[in-house]
Amino acid sequence: MELAFIPSPSAGVVHLGPIPLRGYAFCIIIGVFVAVWYGNKRWVARGGRSGTVADIAVWAVPFGLVGGRLYHVVTDPELYFEKGEDWVNAFKIWEGGLGIWGAVALGAVGAWIACRRRGIPLAAWVDALAPAVAIAQAIGRWGNWFNQELYGKPTHLPWALHITNPSGDGVPGYYHPTFLYESIWCLIVAALVVWADRRWNMGHGRAFALYVALYCVGRGGTEYLRVDDANHILGLRLNLWTVMIMFILAVVYIVLSARLRPGREAVVEPGADQDESGDAAETGAAATGAAATGDAAEDGGADGPSGAAKKTAGPDTGEADGTGEPDSAATTGPAATPAQAAGATAEAAEKG
Repeated sequence: MELAFIPSPSAGVVHLGPIPLRGYAFCIIIGVFVAVWYGNKRWVARGGRSGTVADIAVWAVPFGLVGGRLYHVVTDPELYFEKGEDWVNAFKIWEGGLGIWGAVALGAVGAWIACRRRGIPLAAWVDALAPAVAIAQAIGRWGNWFNQELYGKPTHLPWALHITNPSGDGVPGYYHPTFLYESIWCLIVAALVVWADRRWNMGHGRAFALYVALYCVGRGGTEYLRVDDANHILGLRLNLWTVMIMFILAVVYIVLSARLRPGREAVVEPGADQDESGDAAETGAAATGAAATGDAAEDGGADGPSGAAKKTAGPDTGEADGTGEPDSAATTGPAATPAQAAGATAEAAEKG
């Protein structure tokens, strides 16, 4: 008995009444949402509009799901079309079985359609999404843990995965958690792509090609460890041939693209810069209006009833009558009574 191991869930689905909640499906959905969120941040940083990534994902995600399932069914047809198998199971995506290369290929077709409708260069969009896709894969791989599938060779390491309900002809035991290896590697890939993109200002699809190349390195290792049934060509698993070919193509693309189209796209989304200019103009106008309103408020406070009275009466020296004589009310204080006024008039007459 192993003293330390990673347990497997007793079930990959929980029923909420008649509604099944499948762990595999939840991992895929969460991965998509995280990818769209992070991809949107990178797209805006590159000069695109907020929300464009989600709009294009409406096309890319369904295409990707179909492509991933097609790749799985085409490369493992015996699981669905051999004698004794039910071909209807080929449509049960929630039970697992999505090939990443089919998802990327057909998902790119969906993204291309959406990008073309908006006049957006596909290469710029996939560059922004490259690390986000890697993070989505890291999350999605945990769906294999819920389904107890795609594990590696037997092992006694402390992080061995305890399989209690093996798929196919497998037996219960302790195996390499290849889903965990790949999940961790995908997070490393995402970090490396972000770093390289900042370091070399990668554009024209090179960031996405770097993601493909790096992913292939880790995927080759996990394919070597896996023990699930797979088709072989010249003694190697089909997916091993796939990752080798994709790695070579990705590296060649990076080298040629850097020579032919150095730098990054100046404009990734037509009209996005005009939107920013318009927003800046509106913000400036609002600030100017607010400043003018504040000045008017200050003037209103100074020129209220008391201020107006001061302007009408003149300065405090009492020269309100224009004669140069001090205003008696301003110099003597309160207004004089009728008797005081009469006395002052008589005194002035005597002096005159």
